[in-house]
Amino acid sequence: MADEELVKKMVRAVLQSAKSGVSLSNLQVEYKDLTGELIPYKQLGYATLDALLHSMPSVVKLDKGQSGEVVCHATTGNEMTHVAKLAARQRTAKRTGQPQVVNCQMRVKPAAPLALNARPRTSLRQPDHRGHLGRGGGRGGGHGDPLPHTGSLRDSQSDGKGAFVLLIFLAPSILNENTTPSKPRVPHSAPYSPKLVQSRLKEVLNKHSNGLWVSKLPQLYREHYKQDLPSEALKDLEHWTHICTVEKPCSTKPQELLLYPAKETSQITPHSAATPPTHDKSPFHHKKPQTQRSSATSKSSTPASPRDLTPDVKQKLGDLLLKYSSGLWAHALPKLYQDTYKCKLPEFVLDHLTLLSDICTIDYPMPDNPKRAILYAKVVEDENRNQSGLADSSQKFLEMPAEGKSCVCLFICRYIGEGYSKAQEKLEDEMREFYGQDSNKVALTSPLTGQLTAVCAEEEEEILRAQVCEVMADKVKVYYVDHGFSEVISKSKLFELHEKFYRLPFQATKCKLAGLESFSQEQAVLKRFESIATGKILLAEILVRQEVPLVVLYDTSQDDDININAACMKALQDKSLESPLKLNSAYMNVNVSSVCSDGTIYCQVPSRGLTKLNEILERTENYLHSQVTSELLVSRPFCGKICLARYKGKWSRVEITNLHGSRVLDILFVDVGVQASIEVTELREIPPPTLRDLISTPAQALKCCLADLPVSVDSWTPDAVQWLRDTALHCSDCSLKIAKVDEPKRLAHVYLFTSKNFHDTSCCLNQQLADSNLWNHQKDVFLSSRGPSKSLNAPTNPATIQTSSLSTDGQDKAPHTPKRMSSPLGSQSAPPGSPPEKLALPPLLELPKIGQNLDVFVSVACHPGHFVLQPWHDMYKLVNLMGEMILHYNKMEEKPLKVEKNQVCAAKVENNWYRALVKGVLTNGLVSVFQLDYGKHELVSCTQLRPLTQEFCQLPFQAITAQLAGVKPRQWSEEASIVFRNHVEKKPLVAQLESVQEASQPWDCKVVIFLVDTSQEERDIWLHDIMAEFTDEMSNAA
Repeated sequence: MADEELVKKMVRAVLQSAKSGVSLSNLQVEYKDLTGELIPYKQLGYATLDALLHSMPSVVKLDKGQSGEVVCHATTGNEMTHVAKLAARQRTAKRTGQPQVVNCQMRVKPAAPLALNARPRTSLRQPDHRGHLGRGGGRGGGHGDPLPHTGSLRDSQSDGKGAFVLLIFLAPSILNENTTPSKPRVPHSAPYSPKLVQSRLKEVLNKHSNGLWVSKLPQLYREHYKQDLPSEALKDLEHWTHICTVEKPCSTKPQELLLYPAKETSQITPHSAATPPTHDKSPFHHKKPQTQRSSATSKSSTPASPRDLTPDVKQKLGDLLLKYSSGLWAHALPKLYQDTYKCKLPEFVLDHLTLLSDICTIDYPMPDNPKRAILYAKVVEDENRNQSGLADSSQKFLEMPAEGKSCVCLFICRYIGEGYSKAQEKLEDEMREFYGQDSNKVALTSPLTGQLTAVCAEEEEEILRAQVCEVMADKVKVYYVDHGFSEVISKSKLFELHEKFYRLPFQATKCKLAGLESFSQEQAVLKRFESIATGKILLAEILVRQEVPLVVLYDTSQDDDININAACMKALQDKSLESPLKLNSAYMNVNVSSVCSDGTIYCQVPSRGLTKLNEILERTENYLHSQVTSELLVSRPFCGKICLARYKGKWSRVEITNLHGSRVLDILFVDVGVQASIEVTELREIPPPTLRDLISTPAQALKCCLADLPVSVDSWTPDAVQWLRDTALHCSDCSLKIAKVDEPKRLAHVYLFTSKNFHDTSCCLNQQLADSNLWNHQKDVFLSSRGPSKSLNAPTNPATIQTSSLSTDGQDKAPHTPKRMSSPLGSQSAPPGSPPEKLALPPLLELPKIGQNLDVFVSVACHPGHFVLQPWHDMYKLVNLMGEMILHYNKMEEKPLKVEKNQVCAAKVENNWYRALVKGVLTNGLVSVFQLDYGKHELVSCTQLRPLTQEFCQLPFQAITAQLAGVKPRQWSEEASIVFRNHVEKKPLVAQLESVQEASQPWDCKVVIFLVDTSQEERDIWLHDIMAEFTDEMSNAA
């Protein structure tokens, strides 16, 4: 008998992934793609699929489409319904405008995988029992047991960034960032007694001998002793060396500190650098288990420096490192130092990095290349900083927003999720039940400003937490601390707030929009923010974790994600300076700056905006040349940020389009339409004197396509794209005529000419391309090594040819990229299909001995018989490696590669480059590859493959194929696979090695392991227990 609840979950998953709904005829297909089987409506007792769907109103809503067919939509969940109620509670008269419908269709915006796999700062908590001694020693829970992460989701992001769903409650027009309200009055705690706290702390640590997070200490202390841990005690932990040992990771974030009993620290040894591999028959090397407690170890094999650095140089280097909290590549220091301080860095510094050991920690992700070291600034921790951090579960009070001048930089919002909105809903239910009894209603007869109180809401039978803002004769103004709005109510509605309702932190919080600090009071920006953000459920990426977090907001409810920060910034643009788009108009002296692989081109058309832009950029160039400061270095990049980078040797405007970790990013030169991948050290902030002028000037790259020709990657052959690049790029005498304008996309359909004769369309490049044989796709799928057809007169000017290139992302790259040095009619330096040079594979991955533990991250989970692990402590090295690969391969010219089965190469999947193994070559030009570091199988075009250079073969392949120990091998059902996947995929776990199944190649080996989830402080969760109990229940149910 099929499980109806499981079917509901699967149907809901299918529908939630399709924002526009799924037609009834396609629902079975989508369901089978997800689960491998059709919807078993007959087994569930329904005659038709339509009857089953009508019986699930909480899952699916059936509507009629425009063509009359039935379309299935996901029903809004209870939490979203509750969120809509929360938004409706904003009854303050200060809010202007028409009521807005709350957007309840929320989907997760996929984060960059490199950003998620950030460097782990500490070791995972190790389990108390070994898997082979029994099924978890009775500590494992069944499959039905909830597995909440005891810490806040914000704890899990190690690099200071995180993504959360939140609801924007308050329009910015009632915020005043310059007003400091009074602090709320709270019950006084007992006087701080160090001896008492020390004795209790010793008891807590005895129960957690493997260590615990400092951020969890207040919660554990409260649970054990029914009292709050004094905040002064958190500051004194480091001085109580006879009681505990506090580990300070490189990040120095208080919520990432680890606490150990004083006498137990000797069991954990620092992680040593990778050692040269020894000869072993096994494709894996075994080593003694090592737990990394310090992520940036200082190491250098170079001799001591013959001289010392001057204090002035050290001071300047320290200032540079502080700008890049996520680390700085050592090889970037000389150029960065030269650009910033207008003088050369002493040449011996890179060869003697130990000279910097007193101002930074040095890490060597590539031991064989010391110049690829990463430097991390040593930050002196502020002793007055709140030790509990954002994730502290103790009471956290918010400042009340005061009325006054408006400021969009600050806004009130609320987090949505298990530990936030659901916890708030539970609290309100408890308050409603508690104050429903007359004996518990103690009227607050003499309210004081700043006092916390329970309020009976005017329009609903709700009891809400509030803070008194202003006391009047018979009324009082209160601020609802969980909902972010104020209201004037009768004093009779106030009750004393019971102490048990102090435990949940206030849910309405204050945030700041990144990048809008200089324009926070502009009316145009305020109106744009009001219209696109207020009252909606958005996704927030936290850039800086501080008392008022700095965030980037995204609206992911539409087909295309909307960056709220960038949209607000564009409200400042002067529309009169946009590139002209007039139908049937012709323009001469046009500069074609970029040609994409789908035939789209970007042009600069003479206009008032372009003239003004050039003048502003010249002033910017002069200002940057005269400044000797590190203030303009970009230390917090984020998607949508507008800043400066060099194009053809001069500073130009760029928009950050994608982040690969913390040091490599993709940018778009917005005024020429050119994409590039660069290091963050190559970016500069726009200087204050020209900031407003540059932000108000729209992008001057006019997006065009050739009229009468298709706009599609499939239609444009590589030869056709290359011919257009060689013909049009940087031609000094181009002209165009606009034939059609697509205003919503700001796309112009044009006829392009390489002369001023734009009256005769038969001479345009459109016609030349249409009449050529470049549209005939060749039988082979490689880039042609021969030039274009001789029927087209390609330019032979070497200067013109040299400035064009075939870039890996289909666009003309920035000028510092390598250029094609030969004529299109010439031959390649290496003939197509030539075999690659012999590649020495990376050293073998080291594993612990049988029965010992290894911290891992599960990147892929199919079922208990097949999943893929990555060593947790080496993931940051993989992030650095992939950043290097992106910089290398996005700048190299495209060359044909002879693809062979079992060949190790570099493969581009979406925006990233991976080390890959060719598994098979298809006749349609697609290649099946296996990602050697992530364990995923992908289909890519053979044009997206490059030879893997030896430089990228120092780090062992990180993917470890595994199967779960403690359960019998079997054909796992889809239900069991889903349960397993939900428990382990994309999570850090502890693996206990049971056995190794060896093979001739490392990617063919498999390990048999026990998996343990140690994220909960009170117990270990052994995955083989969960799967065994689940299969037992399924067998009994059958």
